[in-house]
Amino acid sequence: QVQLVESGGGLVQAGGSLRLSCAASGSIISRNAMAWFRQAPGNKRELVAAVTTYGTTRYSDSVYGRFTIFLHSAKNTVYLEMSSLKPEDTAIYYCNTLLGSITWGQGTQVTVSS
Repeated sequence: QVQLVESGGGLVQAGGSLRLSCAASGSIISRNAMAWFRQAPGNKRELVAAVTTYGTTRYSDSVYGRFTIFLHSAKNTVYLEMSSLKPEDTAIYYCNTLLGSITWGQGTQVTVSS
């Protein structure tokens, strides 16, 4: 059974940076478009960034130019580099395939203070 384990979250001041990691068991990353999602309290889970197996990326308007998604296939890991963080980026961040086809992990909490 494929598992996803997110890490790297924490408390950071506005304007700061964080790098999130998502370790996947198996070869899911090399065979699927992968994505990062986030869910803030009271909100639905939303797509933040996605990367295809060819390396093509796309981002939500709210994070474009501040976040970068990339993967390391050999390590079966997907990363989300976040910079210029804003309080509205506060949420639990999850990774999954773009279609959300894997059982969701615990996520990693990102809290941005003003």
